Amino acid sequence: MLIFDSHLDLAWNAIEWNRDLTDSVAGIRESEREVDGIARGVNTVSYHEMKRGSIGICVATVLTRKIVDSLPPFIPFETPEENYRKGLEQAEHYQEMERLGVLKNIRDGEGLLRHCGLWLDSTPGDFPPIGYILGMEGAEAILEPASIWEWKERGLRVLGPVHYGENRYGFGTGHQEGFKPLGKELLKEMQDAGIVLDITHLSMAGIEEALQLFDGPIMASHHNCRALVPGERQLSDEQIRKLAGKGSVIGVALDTWMLEPGWERGVSIPAATLETVADHIDHICHITGSSFHAGIGSDLDGGFGTEQCPTDIDTIADISRLEDILAYREYTDEEIERILYGNWVEFFHKAFKRI
Repeated sequence: MLIFDSHLDLAWNAIEWNRDLTDSVAGIRESEREVDGIARGVNTVSYHEMKRGSIGICVATVLTRKIVDSLPPFIPFETPEENYRKGLEQAEHYQEMERLGVLKNIRDGEGLLRHCGLWLDSTPGDFPPIGYILGMEGAEAILEPASIWEWKERGLRVLGPVHYGENRYGFGTGHQEGFKPLGKELLKEMQDAGIVLDITHLSMAGIEEALQLFDGPIMASHHNCRALVPGERQLSDEQIRKLAGKGSVIGVALDTWMLEPGWERGVSIPAATLETVADHIDHICHITGSSFHAGIGSDLDGGFGTEQCPTDIDTIADISRLEDILAYREYTDEEIERILYGNWVEFFHKAFKRI
């Protein structure tokens, strides 16, 4: 089996948190045993564990933030130029991992299908490099809308314009407003460049504006269902239907506060399991009437660790247990393959035709 994870902040972990992702998860935990801070010593992701769990393709992000509305544990950078520099540093991390043979950048549809085939034909212990599509969470590293073309040349294929709060382009989680004028210009440049729009973390107004303004491929890299967990960070049933109408795929996240109603960081103890994750997959399939729009977007180690994961997740390799859970729920083999990797492969293969 192959798993496609549509959201991992790998370079952010490697650079801003000084984690050697070529080490084992146990080794990284040991290195942080005496480090103070949120989610230290409880990480779940390493390249070895990704391979062990057959997570052979992912969207790997560049993530920088402005200082004004930054929140722990995200490291803030004051100016656009500083965010741009840090963004380049993260992009270069992925290039270095390519030189080491750990990762393989996927930039087009042919490369995607070829890499998918390599993984499906591989055997345990003889896996190819992990394929990654370069994404960006928050557009702080993009100096101006036209700069999207420079980033496209660097391999960028997915952009979520806003993270939490506010930036020069618009408003994200926690705000009522949508896109600023500069953000609408950015959407136009993205559309012309063939860059996929990730609506994750847009405000509710921003999501509605994006669905109206953006005539290109739209995805929701790590989103769960508001019908199961109330709150603006989740997608309403109406939004799920609208996204399905656009041909989008929704990656279900493994962050406990998006899986358990009322869960509070630093207060609550996780009770969610991978069965809870499957509940959100079920809901997306029910609302859309098919298995064509559900996928995995774990966001593991996205500022949290096992203290904020489903209780049966020790490392990212445990995502593979979803195969048996979905089979027990009487999903067919074809439906399981679609949810674990096929929907994302089909989505990006189609999206890359616009590049």
